[in-house]
Amino acid sequence: MIITPKVRGFICLTAHPEGSAKNVENQINYVKFKGSIDGPKKVLVLGASTGFGLASRITSAFGANAATIGVYFEKPSAEGKPGSPGWYNTAAFEKKAQEAGLYAKSINGDAFSDEVKQKTLDLIKADLGQVDLVVYSLASPRRVHPKTGVIHNSVLKPIGQTFSNKTVDFHTGKVSEVSISPANEDDIANTVAVMGGEDWAMWIDALKAENLLAPGAVTVAYSYIGPSLTEAVYRKGTIGRAKDHLEATAFTISDSLKDLGGKAYVSVNKALVTQASSAIPVIPLYISLLYKVMKEQGLHEGTIEQMDRLFRERLYTGGEVAVDEKGRIRVDDWEMRDDVQAQVATLWEQANTENLSEIGDLAGYRTDFFNLFGFEVEGVDYEKDVNEVVEVPGLV
Repeated sequence: MIITPKVRGFICLTAHPEGSAKNVENQINYVKFKGSIDGPKKVLVLGASTGFGLASRITSAFGANAATIGVYFEKPSAEGKPGSPGWYNTAAFEKKAQEAGLYAKSINGDAFSDEVKQKTLDLIKADLGQVDLVVYSLASPRRVHPKTGVIHNSVLKPIGQTFSNKTVDFHTGKVSEVSISPANEDDIANTVAVMGGEDWAMWIDALKAENLLAPGAVTVAYSYIGPSLTEAVYRKGTIGRAKDHLEATAFTISDSLKDLGGKAYVSVNKALVTQASSAIPVIPLYISLLYKVMKEQGLHEGTIEQMDRLFRERLYTGGEVAVDEKGRIRVDDWEMRDDVQAQVATLWEQANTENLSEIGDLAGYRTDFFNLFGFEVEGVDYEKDVNEVVEVPGLV
């Protein structure tokens, strides 16, 4: 079938298999070009199908020749019905990995559930014995708690008072004012339950209990801080509370791994276009301006560049891992440079519907958005028929 993008707000309802495969191939080629990494050899990636999780899996496999198991929750393809982008990404990755002689298997299901945890433990036990890196990169708006059965839904709200500021409709380029009402205590608690560190700790506890963590095993989860421009709705809002909990959980997990010589880290990453960030008011405008500044300064990175730098220059240097005063790895360091943020702040004050395409990189934002779904990828012919039914080679 011929697959075209069908967009509803910040979501694209279709995905393109060849565009997604080309995206994955480009990321693989980047890591291979950068050379080998003396990194992990047996890796579990939770949230492995898109964004930082996918880039972590690619970096592990094609940088360090690691065997990888990916866990994700994606819609399979069927006749006349394209799969989700993560489905096509995973199919492309596992095909390339197996062609390169690398072990690559995956489990499609709810990573919050005890059932998927057990299935993953059984697979590690049968095929790998132990893992030496666990990447926690789950991004979900909803979690069914495996012990209580309670359904928790995360919300994006400020805390304490209504938030008002500029935002942009990245499809039309229209800059407008947005106001978001403050969260209540239930909103905060539910967001922490979904996006905080409890499930990360549950995974590590389950792996350790079954002796599936290798000596010296490392686990890393991903976070974001961002500038003062976005902090009221992000870092000082409900999501920020969840990230605070995630970051605190790293210390708890590190304590539990001491007997193995292991360690848990949180990596604070750069602002990038993702399905999640596209849904956050203010963030698309901030990213459009940030991209403009960072590209002009030669500092821009996408997810694969970020994860390659994290693995190559931070986690696996052979020396002590550099962290900030709160124990976090900072690969948002280029984004948060004083000169970068000063320029973005100046552009923010100037930004309006008429000038955004000139002072910001809205075109780059839109391209990255459509790339998430396999569209507008260079070198792909979108006029031709493609087979929408694609199998994931290593699906268990």
